Amino acid sequence: MKVGILGYGNLGKGVESAIRQNDDMELSCIITRRDPKSITPATEGVEVYSVEDIEKLQDKIDVLVLCGGSATDLPEQTPEYAKYFNVIDSFDTHARIPEHFANVDRVAKENGHVALISCGWDPGMFSLMRLYGASVLPEGQDYTFWGKGVSQGHSDAIRRVEGVKNGKQYTIPVEEALEAVRKGENPQLTTRQKHTRECFIVPEEGADLAKIEETIKTMPNYFADYDTTVHFISQEEFDANHAGIPHGGFVFRTGVTGLNKEHKHVIEYSLKLDSNPEFTSSVILSFARAINRLSEEGVSGCKTVFDIAPAYLSPMSGDELRAKML
Repeated sequence: MKVGILGYGNLGKGVESAIRQNDDMELSCIITRRDPKSITPATEGVEVYSVEDIEKLQDKIDVLVLCGGSATDLPEQTPEYAKYFNVIDSFDTHARIPEHFANVDRVAKENGHVALISCGWDPGMFSLMRLYGASVLPEGQDYTFWGKGVSQGHSDAIRRVEGVKNGKQYTIPVEEALEAVRKGENPQLTTRQKHTRECFIVPEEGADLAKIEETIKTMPNYFADYDTTVHFISQEEFDANHAGIPHGGFVFRTGVTGLNKEHKHVIEYSLKLDSNPEFTSSVILSFARAINRLSEEGVSGCKTVFDIAPAYLSPMSGDELRAKML
């Protein structure tokens, strides 16, 4: 299976490394909006092309992995490139997923391609766990916690504050809330009760630290609804302790069974990730395998993780899965 990568940032580099762990895949090319000569792939012999030449690459690619951002890149790129390729993206603006799906589905069907949107761990693996939980325990409640991990969007927001040279923000679940859910207490939790936020800031020389902290803690849509702690550190400490992009989280489904609803149940699924983009890339590639198989069967249109049978994700045959996994 020939995989093309559009975009060579953290996610694109993660896809490149993950391909090495999948014997049925090869990296056919990298496509960029930058000058192709400015990119040196980690994989020897892989060619880099300008996005302006993308239509000429249809014979080189079975599935194109779109590694752009959800805010402005993917709403345009996914429907556009579904004209020419089977495509997969990690679109994660939850409220706009139905709109994005409709736009991509129309183009993919018109051109006989398969597209899969919103693939990763949330949306993606966490979405599947929520579906499984709600299907198995129809009388119950869902809970999702994120972290401890780096929120790239919130980190970007604090770096834009005046006087901030560098910064990173961690989302942290509130342990008391987690334990209440694990015990089946079904708490009604506010935003502030579920997560806290912790910021590590490298200030510019002479910056007003009090003003930076106040600006961050009162920032609407990002920090105002949370208990937020701001730490000021040196660039050396930042480089030593905050260079990575870890993340993770928990999905719970609590519910009851029995004639009198006397028995309580808790389903818990958790992730602890050293590298958010590398794990996301690994999820994407398993679903890329699935849409390549669907394409070979003559399927077209847009899909989500809900539409993919688990067997399509694995390189194993049906016989092997039944013998080893079932």
